[in-house]
Amino acid sequence: MTLPRKTTSIPDIVGGGYGDFWAFRGRYRVCKGSRASKKSKTTALNFIVRLMQYPDANLLVVRKVFRTLKDSCYTDLKWAMRRLGVEMWWDCKESPLEMTYRPTGQKILFRGLDDPMKITSITVERGSLCWMWIEEAYEVGSEADFNMLDESIRGHVEPPLFKQVTLTFNPWSGRHWLKARFFDCRPSPDVLAKTTNYTCNEFLDEADRLMFGSMKLRDPTRYRVAGLGDWGVVEGLAFENVTLAAISDEDIKGFERACHGLDWGYYPDPTAYVRCHYEHGLRKLYIYGEAILYRASSHDVYERLVAEGVQPDDTLICDNSDKRSIADLRAYGLDRALAASKKPGSRNYSMKWLQGLSEIVIDERRCPTAAREFSDFSYAKAPDGSLIDQFQDGNDHCIDAVRYATNMIWREAGE
Repeated sequence: MTLPRKTTSIPDIVGGGYGDFWAFRGRYRVCKGSRASKKSKTTALNFIVRLMQYPDANLLVVRKVFRTLKDSCYTDLKWAMRRLGVEMWWDCKESPLEMTYRPTGQKILFRGLDDPMKITSITVERGSLCWMWIEEAYEVGSEADFNMLDESIRGHVEPPLFKQVTLTFNPWSGRHWLKARFFDCRPSPDVLAKTTNYTCNEFLDEADRLMFGSMKLRDPTRYRVAGLGDWGVVEGLAFENVTLAAISDEDIKGFERACHGLDWGYYPDPTAYVRCHYEHGLRKLYIYGEAILYRASSHDVYERLVAEGVQPDDTLICDNSDKRSIADLRAYGLDRALAASKKPGSRNYSMKWLQGLSEIVIDERRCPTAAREFSDFSYAKAPDGSLIDQFQDGNDHCIDAVRYATNMIWREAGE
């Protein structure tokens, strides 16, 4: 097939603010951007241009949950093809979700972290799988999960081809591993880490700019994060008593007993298990074990709990919404799998009990999901954006598991 010949002014199409990002060839290209910073659109344009320039390159696009890819990265890449005027050279399929550059057979593949085995074993028929784009990279809850993804881009490539992992995401808590890994590290030729914001997006209209100007005056804290792309602590943070710190094996050996909690999940939500220890005298909670499972049967959950060291005589307090699965766990051998007591108001009471503890210590290495949830969990907001005296709904699977694990403790304090 004859390769396309098309004269296009890339600067006119892409605009400014991303010259270093566009040209970088090191291993890690990381962009934290505020809303309307055009980071995702620029990345999509860049990859379409690159793939058409490098006939042996292939791209893997990743998000935490596979089903979110079609309405985000896949759509952005199709938009980029149209904007560049090259859509006639690409085949775009939704089942399976993939894109093929017709002149060479190069592929853009899409995978979700909810099926990690499909990422670690991925191969391409032609050329090299040398590039990866992780969109909303803050969703990758642990550095260990990122390392698994990183290792999928491996093997020798012949110049001028190069291997690269691109991470794009909105501002997130400064406690996230992304900040320490890429933004707080020493300068390296292998890392480009930059922050962009709406001011470099010349394609915004006047109404968009007025919206950000109004936000700056009305809500400076929100503007700093959503407008300028700074790291930010969530406004209205619910748990200000959280400490992220390593909990050693020796510390764990000294704990008198473990509390085990399980929150059932129904896809796309996960089933979450946590292990923790409560120091009554100090009113201090240690969270040092977690397991996150997607689309898991009760037997899958049982096998994972056993692998995590849960014993038949350990008391495991479970979300009482699925009593049949709790009965399954007991039938499989976890004799003390029990349903949590849920009376009216118990969620609010148990949340306030957790808030009132002197300290909640979370081992971020062992419990990345719990660390992220507790660090970013906030109060709910009214339609006008003001905070209300209610806790947010969602992103609380490990938090709920902790509430169940400590169910018997906070009930003693009065429900």
